[in-house]
Amino acid sequence: MSMQPILPTIKYYLVDHPTITNFEWNNEITPFSSLHFLIFTIISYLSLTYLLSHSSLFTLPPPLLRFISAVHNLTILLLSFIMAVGCTLSTLSQMPTPHWIFCFPANHTPPRGPTFFWAYIFYLSKILEFIDTLLIILSGSIGRLSFLHVYHHATVLIMCYIWLQTSQSLFPVALVTNTAVHTVMYGYYFMCAVGIRPSWKRLVTDCQIVQFVFSFCVSGVMLYYHFKRYPCSGIMGWCFNAVFNASLLYLFLDFHSKNYKKKKQQLRMEGDKDKDKVF
Repeated sequence: MSMQPILPTIKYYLVDHPTITNFEWNNEITPFSSLHFLIFTIISYLSLTYLLSHSSLFTLPPPLLRFISAVHNLTILLLSFIMAVGCTLSTLSQMPTPHWIFCFPANHTPPRGPTFFWAYIFYLSKILEFIDTLLIILSGSIGRLSFLHVYHHATVLIMCYIWLQTSQSLFPVALVTNTAVHTVMYGYYFMCAVGIRPSWKRLVTDCQIVQFVFSFCVSGVMLYYHFKRYPCSGIMGWCFNAVFNASLLYLFLDFHSKNYKKKKQQLRMEGDKDKDKVF
């Protein structure tokens, strides 16, 4: 079957559809775009997380929990993949020059068009990901509800809002890399939910760390354009994004070292026990 008829169809539904092409971020018109909504959503998430995690809320039966988790993880997986493809095609279609990917000209890049549409979908998807926290609470595994988990889920919503509000440069790269990593991550979660235990759990954390390191590398390209050519749009938003990514990188590295250091120690102890049995 030829790919020629398929590619234009994909491009139409992910880039050229009137809803996508004519999208514009406007606080007075766009649903869920007001600052009040953002503040209310984050406060509600933090409050409910605290209350539910400190209450004697019933836990779901394991079969039902696995089913709901599988549906949720598959939904985020597919949505992440679509956003990665949609934003990539939209950026290639909307960019006037290649360096636009890294640097939107300041005061000349209103938040409209297909690329910003996918930033909006990405923003809404972060609210959908709050279900991750609820599933952890309903599973009764409160120990998995770490500061990193709650901090990441709450703050990333602010980051996405700033992307749209300031027409922040570099967000297409961040969006595509993040959704690509989430495709892998939620693929792993989905397989676990259906009873398959992949051997590449560590790859999920490694991909997240690589994502943050990569974001700092491409930020260097954006800063070059900003200081050497012309000002880039949303530079203050980028500063918030950089601090947020740096904090996440630190927390992920800390989690990575503690988690896998414990496993190595356990394996070493088991090995020592086996030696004692032999001798």
